[in-house]
Amino acid sequence: MSERVHVGVAWPYANGPLHLGHIAGAYLPADIFARFNRLIGNEVIMVSGSDQHGAPITIRAEREGTTPAAIAQKYHEEFVRCWAGLGISWDLYTTTGTANHAEVTQDIFLTLLNKGYLYRDTVLQAYCPACKRFLPDRFVLGVCPRCASPNARGDECEACGRPLDPSELSQPRCAVCGGTPRFEGSEHFFLKLSAFQEQLASWIGGMSHWRPNVVGATRRFLDEGLRDRAITRDIEWGIPVPVPGFEHKRIYVWFEACIGYLSATKEWARLQGEPTLWERFWKQDARIYNFIGKDNIFFHTLSWPATLMGYGGLNLPYDVPANEFLNIQGQKLSTSRNWAVWVSDYLERYDPDPLRYFLAAAMPETQDSDFSWDKFVRRNNDELVATYGNLAQRVLTFTHKHFAGTVPDPGELDDQSQALITAAAETLRNVRDALEKCSFKEGIRSAMELAQLANRYLDYKAPWKSVKQSPSDAAHAVYTVLCVLSALSTMLSPYLPFSSDVLHRSLGFTNTLQEQGWQFVPPQVGQKLGPAEHLFKKLDEAVIEQETARLGT
Repeated sequence: MSERVHVGVAWPYANGPLHLGHIAGAYLPADIFARFNRLIGNEVIMVSGSDQHGAPITIRAEREGTTPAAIAQKYHEEFVRCWAGLGISWDLYTTTGTANHAEVTQDIFLTLLNKGYLYRDTVLQAYCPACKRFLPDRFVLGVCPRCASPNARGDECEACGRPLDPSELSQPRCAVCGGTPRFEGSEHFFLKLSAFQEQLASWIGGMSHWRPNVVGATRRFLDEGLRDRAITRDIEWGIPVPVPGFEHKRIYVWFEACIGYLSATKEWARLQGEPTLWERFWKQDARIYNFIGKDNIFFHTLSWPATLMGYGGLNLPYDVPANEFLNIQGQKLSTSRNWAVWVSDYLERYDPDPLRYFLAAAMPETQDSDFSWDKFVRRNNDELVATYGNLAQRVLTFTHKHFAGTVPDPGELDDQSQALITAAAETLRNVRDALEKCSFKEGIRSAMELAQLANRYLDYKAPWKSVKQSPSDAAHAVYTVLCVLSALSTMLSPYLPFSSDVLHRSLGFTNTLQEQGWQFVPPQVGQKLGPAEHLFKKLDEAVIEQETARLGT
């Protein structure tokens, strides 16, 4: 029986380009998961959008001598190009700048206010005399009161994951000019997060399927005791606070960004011509997944669920598969030092599937992982080209040359051949099991092990030797590997959509993988193969030195 699956992915700030850390952290796992669920026949919607609000965008605009709207639009358009280039298969990718998003956000704000879950209080906000402005939380740096990290941000300490307020930091400094801010009182609305402590603890207690790092971080926050948090800010760019007297304040970007999962679904429903269709995912039986990086765990496992509980009548997240961080060449990724691989730069020079493969195989699911150009080239050449791609290429070209480009009749399969076909069917089931529990590394590892097994089988059978003396033996081996390739194209389709489609056509199938679905479909005897296209390109090792030299410059 099919299920409804809602895939909500973290909303990237539209104040700078995308890098590989973004992709490995949230967007690739979400896309793999959504593609897989579509293949198995589930009703799926995957949504996100560019986060166009918040002070970081206004500061970038000031630096570039333009407007926040222009900056947000510039990077939104770049994001859309990158998604298309990488094959990220959104059902809707929108922005927080729509009237729809403002309407949904203000409705939730006012509902919480009317129910008594919001209240007014004075908060100390950092004001930088040199910059002559109130500073957004993340633009205040200082020493974390919990772990003593010297570079904690005013909204959160990346070192220990604790959510913070700027006034808690020791030795605060302005991230823009380095000066010392002063703290001034300002009236804001607070979310009564403390009121949901017991309800959240009870709910999280039932989430045995969550990753240990997500559960651990969430329980640490609960054990410390949830504190009420301000959800408005002194800023002119963002969604207005719908209360008289707050005309010069805006709703806190982290409060309204999570609401985007709901507002985007409502926007999608309207675009389908069925405005109430969103209720199938938010009010009926459905599983909601939020794909994020580990620095956003607090907002997605506590703050956003509390907001939903307070609002009432909407589904809570079923899973929050938060990934750890991706380092670059053994060092922490740093956009300010240009120690990053930018997605747009990558796509100008290389194909998307090799990157999708590397990031899936090295995905930081439970601990930080590392990208290096050396590892990337090695995995591309040794695994994609030499193992998987070469397997497909030599069997397809051999079939074109010796069997007129049609699937040969294998006759009765021997035990070794039957065992390999059985292994292909079992691997398809194993990959499905892995993807259902968001274990993406496990799934792609199983698939590549099957490709390696098929290579060993082919080397042993050596049809290029037997084809002249015993064409039936060659047909036997070729048919078996063609069956394995069909299974591989299916199980790798969520990971490697471009090359999987190429292989599916090369095997002579006239339908699409999506139409075929998640099933083992051996090619039929006599089936006419398509052109034997190369799936991957071997990279010159000079790429390693060339690309490494670009880092940090």
